[in-house]
Amino acid sequence: MPPRKGAPRLGASVINATIGALYDDQGKLVVLDTVMEQWKQLTSAEIAPYAPIGGDPAFLLNLAQRHWPSLTSLGAGVATPGGSGALALTLKNLLERGNTVLTAAPYWGPYSTLAIEAGQTLTTVPYPDVHTGLDLGAWEAACRDILDAQGRLLLWLNDPCHNPTGRSFSKADRTALMDVLRDVASQGPVTLVLDLAYLDYARNPQEVREALDEYAAFAAEGNVLVGACLSLSKAYTLYGARAGALVFPWTNDKALQGALITSCRGTWSNCARAPMSVLNRISKDGALQASLEQEHAQWRTLLAERATAVDAALKAEGFPGAAYDGGFFVTLDGGANPSATCERMQAHDVFVVPMPEGLRVGICAMKAADAGKFAGAYAAAMRG
Repeated sequence: MPPRKGAPRLGASVINATIGALYDDQGKLVVLDTVMEQWKQLTSAEIAPYAPIGGDPAFLLNLAQRHWPSLTSLGAGVATPGGSGALALTLKNLLERGNTVLTAAPYWGPYSTLAIEAGQTLTTVPYPDVHTGLDLGAWEAACRDILDAQGRLLLWLNDPCHNPTGRSFSKADRTALMDVLRDVASQGPVTLVLDLAYLDYARNPQEVREALDEYAAFAAEGNVLVGACLSLSKAYTLYGARAGALVFPWTNDKALQGALITSCRGTWSNCARAPMSVLNRISKDGALQASLEQEHAQWRTLLAERATAVDAALKAEGFPGAAYDGGFFVTLDGGANPSATCERMQAHDVFVVPMPEGLRVGICAMKAADAGKFAGAYAAAMRG
């Protein structure tokens, strides 16, 4: 019986770049030792009791301070089951049914599912081109159209370390976007929600620090409500623990806080206490923080090496390469029909995810040594 379409050949050595979790070069899931050692030491009291409905306040502040160390208080915020739960809360509390949320394409596929589940629509603007940057006209037009139609704007921005492009906004792109949001805020309330999942795996951590500081300064102006979806899934390799938060550190809006807590109670009620306890343990111990940073540095270096290898191999085949700033993925041109290109790559035992805008390639699950085979399969598929 022939193998089903899209299945690897029996006994074939495959490159599975569809995976969305970090694997080492031996094909084993990466789990951060610093995190798991603390998990093993948790006491019953750090695991078993209900957490507060909005989450442990210490956890929320500690998690926010991982991103903005100068924060001295949380503002508004609640614990959520991962970044997905945080995104879902923004739809419930910042839009109405039938409204539209804006994001950049390509985007993480579940964005669309979250919007549909909330009875809303996802619309997109193009992610900044690697050569020409932000399409300012398209972004401004989309923002104004949405504000004209519904009187409010919610923008999900997965930056820095965008999934799935593996790129980040340049300083010029961020500046231009902030100018647009300041201008359109005169039409109605504007909320910018940063979806921050992959920051610990940036090629250049200093560029991430600068980006987060610029977003904080923009938030402090008060023209636009700025929040962030935070997650331990990638940062702590606690994918299965489902721990995260939605935070608005630059506002003390009690009505917003009350609405968020009500939504928590009406959906998941309480989040798991154990991952909150792990983060709290690490946050108060400088040696543990240094150990965790050392592990992050090891894996961000590996990811950058993989991206560099893929980029070089693609260029050797006569293709533009793969731009990469950080995270688990890169996005490649998929030709006129990305799904068909994906299927042709499968014939070479290479598996990627097709999207309308191209091919998502999970370098998080590839070896640098596989870059040549990958590029050969891609070249053959693109040339038909």
